[in-house]
This record gives sequence, C-alpha cells and structure tokens, in this order.
Amino acid sequence: MTSLVRLRIGLLAILAATCCLAHAQMRDGSHDFDFNLGVWHTRIVRTVDPFAPAGRTVRMEGTVRVRPVWGGRAQLEEIDADGPPGHWQGLTLFVYNPRSGQWSQAFANSAAGAISSGTMIGSFIGGKAELLAQDTIDGRAVIVRGAWSDITPTSHRYVESYSDDGGTTWRTAFTADLTKLTDAAAQTASAAPREGGHEFDFDFGRWKTHTRRLPHPLTGSHEWVELDGVTHVSKVWGGYANLAEYKAQSADGKSLELLSLRLYDPRQHQWNLNFANPGTGTMGVPMAGAFANGRGDFYSYEEIDGRYVMVRFSIWPLSKDSARSEQAFSTDGGRTWEVNWTNEYMRVPEAT
Repeated sequence: MTSLVRLRIGLLAILAATCCLAHAQMRDGSHDFDFNLGVWHTRIVRTVDPFAPAGRTVRMEGTVRVRPVWGGRAQLEEIDADGPPGHWQGLTLFVYNPRSGQWSQAFANSAAGAISSGTMIGSFIGGKAELLAQDTIDGRAVIVRGAWSDITPTSHRYVESYSDDGGTTWRTAFTADLTKLTDAAAQTASAAPREGGHEFDFDFGRWKTHTRRLPHPLTGSHEWVELDGVTHVSKVWGGYANLAEYKAQSADGKSLELLSLRLYDPRQHQWNLNFANPGTGTMGVPMAGAFANGRGDFYSYEEIDGRYVMVRFSIWPLSKDSARSEQAFSTDGGRTWEVNWTNEYMRVPEAT
C-alpha cells in the first residue's frame, strides 16, 4: 500500500470519527431524565463503609418526588426516607448542558444544608444514565459513579458506587429501587415537615425585574446594559431551600437566564447559594453568608476573566412588594467593592 493511499485512508478515518463526534455532540439529551419525573416509593440499601471487607448495610424506605424546573432544563428531586438511623432527607438538582449533551447532579443532605462536593456529570450510554465525579470519602480519594438502569415507565434502579483504582473495580455504596405511585397514592404521600430559615420568605413569588449589568467589570468601564424580565422564587424542601428562576431580555433582543438554588444550613444558621446558567449546565462556585438587619450578604472567591476576586451577592426587601439585589467584585480582599449588577424587583400579583 502506498503512503498516499494510507494517508487518504487515515484522512477518511479522521473525517468519519469527526462526523461521528459532531453527531454525538449535537444529540439532544434534554429529555433523557424524563423517566425520573413523578412521585415514587423507594427502597434504599446504604453500605456504611463500602471498602470494608464486610460493610454494614442500612435499609430505609420512603418517597421520592421529582419535578421539572427552569423550563425543563433542570429537575428537582426531594427524598424522604425512614429507617434505623431515623428520618433522612435529601435534595438533588439535575441540570442539562446543551453544549455537551450532558447532565449534572448536585446533591445535598438534610444535615449539611449545602451542595456536597463531587458534583456528578455524565449522560446516557446504552440505555443507562451514568454520571461520574471525583471526590473524597472519609479521607479516601475515589471516583463516584451514579447509574440509573432497569428503566420502565413504572420503575427504575439507582446505584451509586466508589472506585479507588481508576474504575477497575467498584464498591456499591447506595442502591435505591423505585416504583411509581399511582396518582391517588402520590396525593396522599406527604413529606415530613421541616422548619428551615425564614429570611428569604419575603422573596417568594413572581417579580417583574429590571436589571442593570456592567458587561466589563474591573476595567474602568461605565457602559451599563439594561434588561427587563421576570424572576420566580419558590419554596422547596419544606423551607430548607428555595429556587429562584430568572429570565430577562435587553432592548437588542439578547436574553439572559439564571437558576439559583439556595440551601439553609441549620447548624451554622447560614445560607448557601448555588447558581447555574443554560450554557454550563452545572452549578458554579457556591456563595455562603447570612442575613443581618434584613439584608442578606453572601460571598465567594472566584476566577473572573482570568483573575481571582472576591464576589458579593446582596439582597434585601424595600417593601412588601419591592426588593433589590446587587453583585459586586473586590480585588483588594473586601476593602473596596465595585458593583457590577443590580436588580430592582416589583411583585407581580398572583392573579396575573
């Protein structure tokens, strides 16, 4: 075979692989998790130490509720289960990334009030959903795999496994078998009451939102962009969390959307704020803080345009039907702040 023929064959192979890759990337997986929507009875088996020779297991039973949010680009899952350890609650936010065709799964348990480390990311492979993450479990570096299988219209199975050898072997840590409840049973299945923080209660509802945004912060720019839209804030997880969905559009037709999951930590009496946008499909760097004198201030340390800065998000009510929030950056450790984003909220009557 001549070198020219080999070159042509090689180029054709590369072209075919590129086309296949482009096709895979263009696949719309935004409905892959639709099977998960609804109200389910679950049987859970949790292995306390998956790496022990004979790990002790704990069995629990409960209810799982999953509903679409953010126009179907995300799903919110609320878990209530009971067993020997007592009552346990969990919250999961699934977010879809249209650019990669992948889903992310961020989880919080009832004790922490914050997103757990190791957000899992992945997609459907061979009729199964498989999401992976790197994490540390009891000081041990592991790969975490979450897999949904045996999917039918009325049942499916979720298995979470750990590997400390690069995926050569896996240890099962958590198994949940789910069976869909009938409409009548779903209506009577009630979640256990929770008493969360109430500082965000003023924010519940639908708000007409006027936004002023500085597209080029920390550059000395004073060219602001104005947008108008709607923010909808709903209470979830019995008050231990709320979900804010924001959508706005500028005069030239450019749109902006954000999703914020706010979790209350009952031990620290703090809130943890997690943001996502449709382009990334994952939760960003969490912000932590609290309310004082009616104003909530939340902070993080993030990379912005190649440099790390302190970020502050603040929100406070002006009246029963109006509120304000703003974002600011600091490059000197919080000594001075540049406000680069403001939102003015006016409540939309419920009848509207």
